Amino acid sequence: MMCPSGPEPDRPGTGEDGASLEASFTALLEDDVEDLYENAPCGYLSTLLDGQIAKINTTLLTWLGYRRDEVVGRMRFSDLLTVGGKLYHETHFAPLLRMQGDINGIALELKTADGTRLPVLVTSTVKTGADGQPLLIRTTVVDARDRRAYEKELLRARREAELARQEADCDRERLQKVLAILQQSLLPPSLPVVPGLETASHYHTASPDHLGGDFYDLFALGDGRWAFFLGDVCGKGPGAAAVTSLTRYTLRAAAMHEPDPVTVLTTLNTVLHQQYTSANPRYCTVIFGTLTPQAGGFAVTLASGGHPPVLLMRADGSADYLPTPGGFLVGILPDARFTAVTTTLTAGDTLLLYTDGLTEARIADGARYGDEALLDFATRLAPVAAATAVTAVIGLLDSFGDGLDDDTALLALGVPRTSTTEKSP
Repeated sequence: MMCPSGPEPDRPGTGEDGASLEASFTALLEDDVEDLYENAPCGYLSTLLDGQIAKINTTLLTWLGYRRDEVVGRMRFSDLLTVGGKLYHETHFAPLLRMQGDINGIALELKTADGTRLPVLVTSTVKTGADGQPLLIRTTVVDARDRRAYEKELLRARREAELARQEADCDRERLQKVLAILQQSLLPPSLPVVPGLETASHYHTASPDHLGGDFYDLFALGDGRWAFFLGDVCGKGPGAAAVTSLTRYTLRAAAMHEPDPVTVLTTLNTVLHQQYTSANPRYCTVIFGTLTPQAGGFAVTLASGGHPPVLLMRADGSADYLPTPGGFLVGILPDARFTAVTTTLTAGDTLLLYTDGLTEARIADGARYGDEALLDFATRLAPVAAATAVTAVIGLLDSFGDGLDDDTALLALGVPRTSTTEKSP
């Protein structure tokens, strides 16, 4: 390939103009050593071994507001420090410097001529002679006002965040107390004493931050009979609590008027369906039953509205679900139909009602606990008294740990045995 002919163009930095530019840069870079020391962006001072200031640069004098003749030969480095800084210098800074020969980045505060405080970072080095003996101490002082302002702002932000967290914790605690009171108002304070019947109940709250929708009750009908119910309202929070309150009131009122379980659930279905339109549907599952005393126990009549079947644990050690066919969710359809079933409780028999938080809990492998596992558990318990059954199920609930993510209500009704032969839970 042929090379182009003609004069070679000047390269940057060459030629007459380039030489002039290079000379200018060289002149700028040839700093005066004394000027570099006096006007450095940080403070410099040199002290004798006893701390007396022998040399100090203009930058540090400007920061402190002193004249050179007021400092050199008249003050020690510790005289520039605040009271706390002097104490730290005597007890930590100076001893460490003597031992190590240097000390880096120590945060101190200098006291200026007008009494204000100047936050700085101090680095000191002991200069030694040819024989290794210390001669003087050289110290570099860096202005830390911007850093201190940042640290104060950071500390203020942290304090504000901590106060906000504490306020949030207090608000959450107050909310939990209110919710606990509201939750208790939706449950009977205690179960009544029913002659010839042992009763027990338990309510597990999955989260103290939410109102649950589970409910139960046991009350007298006034003619020697007793009524009971247990159910679960769809959803959580204030809306579910309102439905729970309406449901409990309606069940009690309907039972006092006509205690037939089918009639009671039909009345509740009508009330809920009319109260909550299709744009805002609300429904629940519920079991309602009556207890009628008879020789040796009680006759039980009950009906279910879409609720899990009750467990019947017999005195002979058997256990099974009591089927309640034909039960619709209460409040969904205008003409929901319900079917009553009957059974008897005699000495040693126990009826256990529960909400689906129990069977839908997650076990170790992530699967649902399920109806079959609960039946196996009940079979191992039977025969069992009402209180012992509830205690055993509470232990089961505790064993689920985080797998129990829904509220769970328990209601057990049993006829006491004449002899103690029940199994331990």
